[in-house]
Formats: sequence, C-alpha cells, structure tokens
Amino acid sequence: MVGCSGSGPGPTSPASSYLVEHDGFRVLLDLGNGAFGTLQALADPATVDALYLSHLHADHCLDVAPFIVWHRYSGRSRRRPVPLYAPAGADRRLAAAYYGDGAPLEDVFDFAVLTGAPFDLGPFQVQTVRTAHPVECHAVRLTAGGRSLVYTGDTGASTAVVELARSADVLLAEAAHPDVPGLPPDLHLTGREAGEHAAAAGVGRLLLTHVPAWVDRTAQLASARAVFATAELVEPGATYDV
Repeated sequence: MVGCSGSGPGPTSPASSYLVEHDGFRVLLDLGNGAFGTLQALADPATVDALYLSHLHADHCLDVAPFIVWHRYSGRSRRRPVPLYAPAGADRRLAAAYYGDGAPLEDVFDFAVLTGAPFDLGPFQVQTVRTAHPVECHAVRLTAGGRSLVYTGDTGASTAVVELARSADVLLAEAAHPDVPGLPPDLHLTGREAGEHAAAAGVGRLLLTHVPAWVDRTAQLASARAVFATAELVEPGATYDV
C-alpha cells in the first residue's frame, strides 16, 4: 500500500497508489498526489515494470509528474519507456500536468489505451470494466498463479464491478462516502456498499481503501463489516498476500 487516502493526500498517507508484484514483475496501480515520494521508500522506481491508471483524477495520477522527472534526470532509470495503461487522452493530460507546453512523453512512457479488451501484462492476465464515475474510470482484475486481485478504482454502485470481482481472492475496494442520506449517485461507494459488492461477488477478502481524511475510517469499517464480517482497512506501507 503506497498510498490509500481518498480524494487527496491525508496527514498519514499519500493518495491512491498500490504496488502489485508476482514473480518479480511489478505493476503500479495508480500514482496519486504524494505517492511517488513514499514509493521510493518501498521500492526502487527502476523496478516498476508497468503503470496502470484507473482514471485521470489528480488523486490517482498526479504523481506521474515526479516519476517523469526521476526517469529523465536521476540517471537510475532503465532508459527505456515504461508501459502505461490508462484511459484515452492520458498522454496529453499527463504531459500538460508535467509541463505547460504538453511536450510528448514517449521517452518515458509507452502509452496503451484501456478499451475493455483483456490483455496480458508480464505474468498477469488483465481484465477491466468501466466503473460508475463522472470521468472514464476502469476497475481492474489481475490474475496470476491461480490467484486474482480486483481493484475498483473509483466507482459508485456497479454491477459490472461485482461481475469483474466474481470469486476473486481479494477485492481492494474504495469506500469514500460516509453512510449518510442524499449522496450523489455514480461517484463513490460507502463502506456498506463496498461490503455489499464483496458479498455479492463472493470474494475471499475485502480490503477497504480510498477513505478521505475527513471521513471516519472506523465508521467505514463498521459499515462494511455489517454485511461482510471480515472486511479490513488497509494501512499505508502495509503488505498483503493475495
């Protein structure tokens, strides 16, 4: 867990970023505000084999900018483009975030557009679905060695995400909204909704993430456990076996 704070960095964690490893191959899921600094304490950035950006909101992608600086100027990169999977337009959005003239980033990244089609990435078989979110966002299922991890990205209630997570070993689910009336649809899950998605999908384990700093984490966990008794809150810097 590189970063697990929702909607932006919090006082104890960067924004969303998760490092997944199998057989020495490392995929970084999202790279939100503040995450690149913490990443360097957990892993050499040169060992990141690919990046996956669920969507292009700042709390999931903005620390691509310091990654670019490190890749170009540290003298420690592998000196070849890193595969980067993201929604259409990521090349332009990230170039503009890095520098105002939007100069191309092909020396740093090999951009691939997420289309919903399955693909292979190192040892992983990858499946994605669009989530219920105001901008294009893709939940992802990584399968390797007979085990599966599903990461929701950002989403409101979604049957597509439930189907993607069907019988997964681990569901890493956002739980950003407090369980209060009048919430906007198609934006984020409550703790209870994250638990309901895990139960409906029949997953083995539910890990809750993306709780904003102003939302009560313990209340989110209690809401999730009301429908999925073994739900857990992730902790920054922690490691979880799938």
